[in-house]
Amino acid sequence: MKNKNKKTSNKSTIAKVLQYIKRYWILLLLSIILAAITVALTLYIPVLVGKAVDLIVGMGEVDLPGVISILLKIGIVAAVAAILQWLMNILNNRMTYHVVRDIRNEAFNKIQVLPLKYIDKQPHGEIVSRIIADVDQFAEGLLMGFAQLFTGVVTIFGTFLFMLSINWKITIVVVLLTPLSLLVARFIANRTYNMFKRQSEIRAEQTAFIDEMISNLKVVKAFNHEDEAQVEFDHINEELGKCSLKAIFYSSLTNPSTRFINSVVYTGVALTGALTAVGGGITVGGLTSFLSYANQYTKPFNEISSVITELQNALACATRIFELIEEEAQIPDAYNAIVLNDVKGQVNIENVDFSYSPETQLIENLNLFVQPGQKVAIVGPTGSGKTTIINLLMRFYDVNKGSIKVENIHIHDITRKSLRTSYGMVLQDTWLRTGTIRENIIIGKPDATEEEIIEAAKAAHAHSFIKRLPKGYDTIITEDGGNLSQGEKQLLCITRVMLCLPPMLILDEATSSIDTRSELKIQEAFARLMKSKTSFIVAHRLSTIRQADVILVLKDGSIIEQGRHNELLERDGFYATLYNSQFSK
Repeated sequence: MKNKNKKTSNKSTIAKVLQYIKRYWILLLLSIILAAITVALTLYIPVLVGKAVDLIVGMGEVDLPGVISILLKIGIVAAVAAILQWLMNILNNRMTYHVVRDIRNEAFNKIQVLPLKYIDKQPHGEIVSRIIADVDQFAEGLLMGFAQLFTGVVTIFGTFLFMLSINWKITIVVVLLTPLSLLVARFIANRTYNMFKRQSEIRAEQTAFIDEMISNLKVVKAFNHEDEAQVEFDHINEELGKCSLKAIFYSSLTNPSTRFINSVVYTGVALTGALTAVGGGITVGGLTSFLSYANQYTKPFNEISSVITELQNALACATRIFELIEEEAQIPDAYNAIVLNDVKGQVNIENVDFSYSPETQLIENLNLFVQPGQKVAIVGPTGSGKTTIINLLMRFYDVNKGSIKVENIHIHDITRKSLRTSYGMVLQDTWLRTGTIRENIIIGKPDATEEEIIEAAKAAHAHSFIKRLPKGYDTIITEDGGNLSQGEKQLLCITRVMLCLPPMLILDEATSSIDTRSELKIQEAFARLMKSKTSFIVAHRLSTIRQADVILVLKDGSIIEQGRHNELLERDGFYATLYNSQFSK
């Protein structure tokens, strides 16, 4: 059953690969034509060699001018064959890397539309490994397949015809013995596929672990976790070593096994041919040509068996790539989805249930009505569902039950782009990309002018530190912000929102990494920005939300208290306990 599933999977993968290759059928056709011509020229050389041998057999019977003439022909034919083979390799390379480019583009495009639940559950290094390492392995196998498979198949048919024209009896001996090498190659290949697949999986696990360690190196060092990390890496590395050794060992048996069988075939042909030559059934030159053809006939079987082994690895890697490409994408926008315009900021959450996993219910029967321009603060202990509400508002996740409406329109009936453009979002975790400071600021508004950028930076109190950088707004930073402090990185993210001036705001601990003095100034800037704008503020420091129009107190995914700051303190409930715990002596 397992072998049947593997064969079905292989056929499916090959069919998918052929769909990509089909786009470049002209290159494929030219490559096959060049392969046929190259093989024909290569197979013509033994005919010339046989004629040359016949011209020098016998004492004093050497036709030197004839031999020289044939040698010149051999040189010309070999040179033309080499040039054509070079051109064929160029075409194969071009076709292979076009296919690889298309697959990588499709894989990256799929990442853009995958639901966040997939990205959250998968190790990021695993995804990177599929797009980088697995595609590279697939490219190597595909390139070898193009380079050797075409010429191999044409060589087999060509040599068979030439041998048949010289002596059909010896040809039968060759044809009957040669398939033994294919049987051996298939036997080994069937056992290496799963090993190569497992090798790819462990390589992906290793990449994921390395990515995790590099991303969190400060934490590793801070908690002296280096030794434990090294032990875990050694364990993964050892597993990869064992798996790779098995895969390479079994695959490496293919070549010597097939070569041994080919040598047996060659020996049988030589003996049969010698006996036939003694009986006058074939000339010495003809036997020389035939032996050359017999060797060339068996050689492609040997090469094809090597190609099959490489293709096993390539198919194992391709299967993992296509698994990513075929992952279920997020639910697309409805064909008649509405583009939000002139957003006032009315948000209505009705009877919403949501959980990240079916086993654990997080939010139950959540109801909230937000008037345009209201400042809504969301507080509660860790794990109460504060950030989850933000994820639902932005439609990073879809609700399990109930509805969320913006301007009385269900968010499922609104295009994701216009919905998310309506929000300005600053999170506790900063996100910056490799590029200049300016490029990081204008992500939400690419057509912003220099004056608008500087004005937004001044409003966010980021202009002063940006001007102190070596090249100001043209300073290049890496994806983790380079040498910028956490506070400076957060100021850049705030500047990004200040530039967009969206109709609604989401602030998830937006000033958590900023000093108190700067925070007060930014709070003033936010106050101006939030004026007449609907705002959702997630906060742990309750001193920052005293002026909110309504405070939602969450616990275990439900709103247990709701009201203004003073009202909630007077009730002396859960909010009062949280607030007093932060200010008790």
